[in-house]
Amino acid sequence: MKSKPGNRHRRFRNRLIAALFSLGTITSILPAGAVVPTVYVPTADELKGSSIGIGRTAAQLLQMGQAKEAAQLAALAVRLDPENERLWSVLAEAQLRSDQLKAASTSLARAKALNPTKAGLWFAEAAIALRAEQPNSAVPLIERGLDLDPNNPSAYFDLGNARIMQGNLTAALTSFERATALKPDFWEALNNQALVLFELGETQEAIRRWRRVLSLEKNPEPMLALAAALHQSKSRPDEAVSLAMKALAEEPNYVLVGHQTEQLWGVKIRKAAALLLEEPELRAGVERAKANATWKKRQ
Repeated sequence: MKSKPGNRHRRFRNRLIAALFSLGTITSILPAGAVVPTVYVPTADELKGSSIGIGRTAAQLLQMGQAKEAAQLAALAVRLDPENERLWSVLAEAQLRSDQLKAASTSLARAKALNPTKAGLWFAEAAIALRAEQPNSAVPLIERGLDLDPNNPSAYFDLGNARIMQGNLTAALTSFERATALKPDFWEALNNQALVLFELGETQEAIRRWRRVLSLEKNPEPMLALAAALHQSKSRPDEAVSLAMKALAEEPNYVLVGHQTEQLWGVKIRKAAALLLEEPELRAGVERAKANATWKKRQ
């Protein structure tokens, strides 16, 4: 015969209550020498040692381009050892590369509080300001970093970019030239010198420097910029068209004014490029580049 549901539930409840009471009784009468199970708790030194290993793995993930995964590991590392400035630096870098700008600023502030004399932390904070298009905030941060590390070519490059964003082209040129004085093969800084010189009306000098850039690095940006300058100066038209076709084939985003602007191309070079890209010989290449372009305005 089957039990009724109500009776079954009552009996189960009574057995459960009895079991709970019996456990309490057993616990209360355990002999003093009984073995009590324990959970291993690592020491503070062991936690710090683990955090270093985790931080190292996060840095390796950054090198592999896995910024989000690196940020997750670095966040764990700083929880294990919150007084380690290097771990906060790794976390900030990972957050910066994964577009977590607000979180990166917080992490950098913590790192700077632990080690305010590390120039790289000031430069990194400046990089965040530049990403946010805040050159007025970036400039004093870079200058403070340069007080600590005066021979850093990348910092002078960033300072030049900030000066362009401020509209101070003469100061920008000085910064870019300082960068190449420290690192002669710094083609990005040399390219930006040419961009500034073109805006200042020094077309022939800009052309000379773009040619120097292309001797160091066959990059589509200086290719198209040089082509635009040659086209405007009405010299070597065949070379201008050839360079433009190659540049757009390698990097179609440069067909877009928005991408040019994001790369700090000034009004004059953008106008010169637009006139060049209207040439009939480039029509097919321009249309193909527009179809293949992937650039989107940064939010």
